[in-house]
Amino acid sequence: MTALQLRPRIAPAAPSVDAAAAERAATDLLVALGLDLSAEHLADTPRRMADALLELTTAREFDLTTFPNDEGYDELVLVEGIPVHSLCEHHMLPFVGVAHVGYLPGDRILGLSKLARMVDFHARRPQTQERLTQSVARHLQELVGPCGVGVVVEADHTCLSLRGARAPGTRTVTSALMGQLRDDPRSRSEFLALTRGRS
Repeated sequence: MTALQLRPRIAPAAPSVDAAAAERAATDLLVALGLDLSAEHLADTPRRMADALLELTTAREFDLTTFPNDEGYDELVLVEGIPVHSLCEHHMLPFVGVAHVGYLPGDRILGLSKLARMVDFHARRPQTQERLTQSVARHLQELVGPCGVGVVVEADHTCLSLRGARAPGTRTVTSALMGQLRDDPRSRSEFLALTRGRS
């Protein structure tokens, strides 16, 4: 592994966004669905719809601040209940829930808010929950070099509750474990026990 950066800038690849084209496409879709956009309460809906989707798919940049682990802390660091808002890539409908992110520090420790920022960064794109969970864990493992990383995401999918099976109240749970949190049975058990049913 290459030397770790002490304060890497986390930024999305520059997207090619055409807001005007998105608004026109939203207009076409809503008209195709039979909605009367001349009605006063729907007149500005295409713009608002395009703006909402742009907001849900645009990640915010941040610095992943780390600090030296001078005390040699080697126990689990866990941030629970981080809000998750993302879009199902199959239906472009939201899934909403919480993430629990933990790590076993190596040479560096993280500013705690950076775990929440990392979740939000990866959530702002259409995807599956499985991919979101793995993306957060892999990114932290690559950038911070901890002894282990664990991510659990619990979410309600509106594509499951509002359409198709119409199964409200269901919850999908995914996990991604790396390093000692995957390979050491005691560390794995501790992390999963602490994150079980926390939402």
